[in-house]
Amino acid sequence: MKTNQSEELVKEPVKTDTKEAVIEITGLCKSFGGQEVLNNLSFKLFNGENLVVLGKSGSGKSVLIKCIVGLLKSDSGTIQVFNQDITKLTVKELGEVRQKIGFLFQSGALYDSMTVKENLEFPLRRMKEHVNQKEIDEKIKDVLENVGLADALDKMPSQLSGGMRKRISLARTIVVDPLIILYDEPTTGLDPVTSEEISLLINDVQKKYKTSSIIITHDIECARTTADRLIMLQDGQVYEKGSLNKFEKSTDELIMAFFK
Repeated sequence: MKTNQSEELVKEPVKTDTKEAVIEITGLCKSFGGQEVLNNLSFKLFNGENLVVLGKSGSGKSVLIKCIVGLLKSDSGTIQVFNQDITKLTVKELGEVRQKIGFLFQSGALYDSMTVKENLEFPLRRMKEHVNQKEIDEKIKDVLENVGLADALDKMPSQLSGGMRKRISLARTIVVDPLIILYDEPTTGLDPVTSEEISLLINDVQKKYKTSSIIITHDIECARTTADRLIMLQDGQVYEKGSLNKFEKSTDELIMAFFK
């Protein structure tokens, strides 16, 4: 997937006023040992947008996306994903919803004992029951080309740089054609140049695969590059939401601390 960086750095925001919500969270609460992490949290992710979630450590960002995919069970509130409240689904029903959601872990979470090809085959075989080997090979070739690593097919994760591992992790995420992607700190641990490449790649994935995404990040340059809209969490609640322009022009001290 080739990218014209000079054009891509200025992102045309997705218009959300006529879009439907693919995720709608209402009154979400989650506590650990009496400590409230999410406190009556409410927001929407609209179809086709990249929504960036900002907030200090401990503000509930990672807990939020783990609740969305059911890795953590919320205490109260609703999480509508494609109009299904996942807090009320059976294990089987939740599994069906999860097949529509890709999760890019902060660590990448590649299987170190598997080649790149085997890492990509694994979710395809588990989630696409009727796919044959030819279709698998074609799909893997396509996603590797789209993350710029077509020649990495037979490499082991230990042979990859941090940026390459992140790209392969993204390839594994998109290989099953998710409708929603949740990115947990996608540029953490990467140098500035590689971070920019990953941010631009997130935009490329959005355009090519028509995904809707929540991007958890501390990296303001990643936010600037990828965001159609932002929300900031504070004390488990939405502290502010809106466009990048709104955040950058804010005189609120908490927001300015992120964008200075």
